[in-house]
This record gives sequence, structure tokens and C-alpha cells, in this order.
Amino acid sequence: MRKIIYGVAGIIVILIMFVFADVCGIGGSKKMIDIKVENGAGASVIADKLKENDIISHKAVFKIYSRLTGKHIYQMGTHKLNSSMSYKEIINILQTTPENDEVQILIPEGYELRQIADVLEENGLINRDVFMSEVESGDFDYEFVKQIPNRNNRLEGYLFPDTYKFSKNETEHDIIDKMLSNFDTQVMPLYQQSGCSMSLDDIVILASVIEREAASDNDRGKVASVFVNRINKGMKLESCATVQYILKERKSVLSIDDTKIESPYNTYINDGLPIGPIASPGISSINSAIYPEQTNYIYFLASEDGTDSLFSETFEEHLENQKRIQGNK
Repeated sequence: MRKIIYGVAGIIVILIMFVFADVCGIGGSKKMIDIKVENGAGASVIADKLKENDIISHKAVFKIYSRLTGKHIYQMGTHKLNSSMSYKEIINILQTTPENDEVQILIPEGYELRQIADVLEENGLINRDVFMSEVESGDFDYEFVKQIPNRNNRLEGYLFPDTYKFSKNETEHDIIDKMLSNFDTQVMPLYQQSGCSMSLDDIVILASVIEREAASDNDRGKVASVFVNRINKGMKLESCATVQYILKERKSVLSIDDTKIESPYNTYINDGLPIGPIASPGISSINSAIYPEQTNYIYFLASEDGTDSLFSETFEEHLENQKRIQGNK
């Protein structure tokens, strides 16, 4: 009987030693193996992948260890691991976004949805058709998204321009959600604290026009005042940028026919703001839309070198500015 007890005790000790070695990564291989983690994968799925690839020997032990050491959020992407790593090291690596998986992307202020899609597609991050489908009908849990009117290019203006790091394993939905989350963080507190009487959508629309029309940061508040003054006087905005949005071309000079295009975005033929944003405005343009400068300006045009704008209160002054620029040219 005593021999049996000793034998069982010996087996238990050996098992404990094997488990301990596995937990600590003792005696494992240094060969690196790629482990791909899908979005939302938990400890059970992770344990299966690690066991299948011989990174660990005991799935149940890994799951227990994971549960006892806290709530872990595993980052999707391809992680490089080996069996000489301890459970602690493995979990730490799996909780960090893989560097080789990240792509840094700059989305400039004033980019349209189609241009944002171009950048993401060129960097191998999206399927364009899937991306645009998510833009139009994807389910995003933000109150401001629910309030966007029903129109084409639903999220135009709301994908906040910034520098992002995207994983190549992120879905089109994930990428859009990250940009909307940035909008929620950057824009919503500014708008909510302002007590602005305009709707958020109108602010984003106006800001997008300011973004595309202002020659410099110093001009944004004055450009905003021009558009607000024109609206208050019942004048059409006559923004070239809104027609350029229809044309999908940044023409430096519009033709008469261009300004007559039938479109709810054409502010040469329609009163008030266009039906939706025409680009992604940055925070300066958002701020200028909420707090336009107080002026009597009704007209503006770009200076000869395009670095600033010339503003005027009357059409006669506006014509004089035009003549001066044309004369210099």
C-alpha cells in the first residue's frame, strides 16, 4: 500500500514538474512561430492555437492561469511566439499590437471619403467595396451617427482626419470605428460645451466647406463669417468647393456650366448649406464653424499666391480685389 502511495505521489510530483516547466517555458524551443489572433479571441481560442502550434502543452492550465491573472484583451494580428516563453510572456505579447502588423496612415484635413478610401486601399488595409458598404450601412454605436440624416456618403465629414496606426488584420468596420471614435473624442465635447444653436450635422457641413475654402488657419474664422453672413442675408453660398465635390475634381477655375449642375451639393443654385459635408474638417474648421468671427464680410477670394484670402463687404470691393489679382497676374 505504501508503495502505491509513493508511486502516486511520484507521478503527481512529475506532473507538477511538467506543468511548472510549461508555465515557465523551461526546456522549450527558441524557434519563433507565427500565431494569428482574430478580433475578439478569448483565452479558450488562444489556448487551442497555442497547443496546436506546440507553444504550450497544457490548454487547461493556460486557461486557468489566464483567468487567475486578470482579464486579458488579446490584440488581433500575427504574433511571434516560441515554446521557451513563459505563460506570462506569452500573454504580455498577445496583449500588445504586433509592430510588424501596423501601418501608420495620415488622413489629411480636407480629404473626401473617396480619398480616404484611396489611401487605405493603397496601403492594403481595406477592400474598397466592403469599406464603402460599411460607410453607408454599417452599425456604429455613437449617438451622433444615429442622428446623421439619410443620404449618400453617410459618414462623409465624420471620419476624423488624423495620423492613425492600423493593423492589417483590422476589418473595414474596425478602421471606420476607430476614426469615428476619434471624432467622438475630439469634436463632441467641443460642440456640446458650446451651446451652439446649429445642429451638429450643420456644423460639420459648414466646417467642411470652411476646410476646403480657407487658404490658411488665420482665414478660417473670417471665411466662416462670410458664409454665415450670406446665409443670414438670404444669399447663396456660391462655394466653388461644393461644385468641386460634385465633379470629384479640384478644378482651379469653374466653368459657367459647372456652376449650373443640378445637385443638392451645388451652392450656386441652392440656398443655404449643401445637403451634406464635402470633406473631413479638422478641429480648427469645426471650431470656426461653431465660433465664426464677427465681421460684415460677404465676399472673399484667394490672394495671388494662394496663401491667404482677400475679404470684402461689398460687391464693388470684391471686383476691385479681383481686378488687382488679375492685373498682377
